[in-house]
Amino acid sequence: MQNVIYINVNPIAFTIGPVTVGWYGIMVALAVVSLVAWAMFNARRDPKISYDTVINAALVGIPSAIIFSRLLHVIDYWEYFMANPGKIIGGEGLTIYGAVLGAAIGVWAYSRFSKKSFGYLADMLAPGIIFAQAIGRVGCVLNGCCHGVATDLPWAFVYTHPLSDAALGIPVHPTHAYEILFNLLVFTGLVLLRKRLQPDGSLFLVYLAAYAAWRIGIDFIRDGRELLFGLHEAQLIGIAVLIVCTVLFIVLKTRRVSREELAAEPPAALEETGEPDPQDTPDST
Repeated sequence: MQNVIYINVNPIAFTIGPVTVGWYGIMVALAVVSLVAWAMFNARRDPKISYDTVINAALVGIPSAIIFSRLLHVIDYWEYFMANPGKIIGGEGLTIYGAVLGAAIGVWAYSRFSKKSFGYLADMLAPGIIFAQAIGRVGCVLNGCCHGVATDLPWAFVYTHPLSDAALGIPVHPTHAYEILFNLLVFTGLVLLRKRLQPDGSLFLVYLAAYAAWRIGIDFIRDGRELLFGLHEAQLIGIAVLIVCTVLFIVLKTRRVSREELAAEPPAALEETGEPDPQDTPDST
């Protein structure tokens, strides 16, 4: 076999009695912790965001993310779960898109209820979200899930552990590893752009659009089930997200330009009051 990278990691990290803890679950937990830590760190430096706001948003956003993440996974494998309804509720089988969109909906609902600016809060969270996604993908690498199609490239991954989710002994595109690098690159870009993009919400839209474009492209070489027109569920969602983000970004920018033009418009000329124009008044000397 050509030069490849062999992965012989047991997806199960440890077992305590009847409870089995996998590396995937550990990395997802670390991803959540990292996002909350990012939010708390920024709340300490930003007078517009309090610790209470971060905690309350997390209490709403995290459960919402889990529910939507599981929901999209169930929809993607609808036939299987209809045949096995008892497995619909479970911790395995989560989708990144579901987590991101679910958390966004949860935080948006909280911001509406608490009268907080969703755009400002979302912009603050955006770099932390993509960094958390990079951590979560490490779990995919160790678990063997979310890999690409077969390839003969020298950096292909070959999974050999019998408990791995990947097909054993087949060189595949390490699409999960590609995504880790992409996420870290986007994280760097978002940090550099933060507080430079206006109005509020623009940075979050850039994050969503960048990830949507990535998923549309990378899924062409990622293993998955075709849902419609030969595309995966993530690609279809990505197309919708990219369109919505582009429209919203244009609307936000247009509104901001209109407001700036209105603020910069000189005051209307004073109506004639019958008083002479100072420029027409002869000098007293």
